[in-house]
Amino acid sequence: MNKKIRVIDSTLRDGMHAVSHQFSLDDMMQIAEGLDQAGVDTIEVSHGDGLGGSSFQYGFARHTDEEYLKAVSQVIKNAKLDVLLLPGIGTHKHLEMAAKYGAKVARIATHVTEADIGIQHIEIAKKMGMEAIGFLMMAHMVEPEKVVEQAKIFEEAGADWIYVTDSAGALTPEGVAARIKAVKKAINLPIGFHAHNNMALAIGNTLKAIECGAESVDGTCKGIGAAAGNSPTEVLVSVLKKEGYETGVDAYKIMDVADDIVVPKMHRPNMIDKNSLTIGYAGVYGSFLLHAMRAADKFGVDARDILYEMGQRKTVGGQEDMIVDVAYALSNQNK
Repeated sequence: MNKKIRVIDSTLRDGMHAVSHQFSLDDMMQIAEGLDQAGVDTIEVSHGDGLGGSSFQYGFARHTDEEYLKAVSQVIKNAKLDVLLLPGIGTHKHLEMAAKYGAKVARIATHVTEADIGIQHIEIAKKMGMEAIGFLMMAHMVEPEKVVEQAKIFEEAGADWIYVTDSAGALTPEGVAARIKAVKKAINLPIGFHAHNNMALAIGNTLKAIECGAESVDGTCKGIGAAAGNSPTEVLVSVLKKEGYETGVDAYKIMDVADDIVVPKMHRPNMIDKNSLTIGYAGVYGSFLLHAMRAADKFGVDARDILYEMGQRKTVGGQEDMIVDVAYALSNQNK
């Protein structure tokens, strides 16, 4: 019997970054319905920066979290509805609201060194009967031993899964293998992996993660997502099928969702251009891209210089305001 791999599609969360969080309710419903009919196990719906992310800091969404979840809950028949929450941005009230509209999965996302700030959110999600996933972002920034330490915090808090997340698309297959193997050996929970494609390694890294023990992986249709995007779900499903894995996703149907439903709604193709490649090379948070491009235009500097400097400063998600400071400083250097 083929090994079962869970596929979580994040088109309606990570993909929000690529459209400046401007999916309409109709967009959300069409995509969610298509994903559901294609057999995707879990569909993630949130602002790009998670529940509560709609703000000056991260960018205002076209609709509220509640409006999006209410709309999507009407069309999902088989898949699990999933939400992402970053402690400090989202609160327990957001989780309660998500549960009200049928969310069955909560991914609690913290920086890879800060799992302790997500303990209460894991516990709250569990009390509400939700599946709780500890989501360790920017995993490239620390050694495998540190990832293990933080994974154990989530495990002790009652998480059902641990996700190793390459938020910057900065890991190579060797780095993925080291982290997945270490976590798999140290904890008694199933492991997931979330990839970004800034160095064209999303599919390869995902396959390596599975080879090393990951049982759940992420994708987005057409790879739509922050910076160069994610593993394209339609490609991922096809590759996994070819490799003998069972995902439960119909390959033709997910291709149709990607090409016929998602593509017309994209603001730009997700590609590895000089800026998104710099994100992977410098190891900075993928959602910094649009902020850096706007700051570069405003201050007349190269977005790559901004992104590289942000990487040198080891900035993390939530420090988007520093992009303007860096751009301003670079503009003064060029005078």
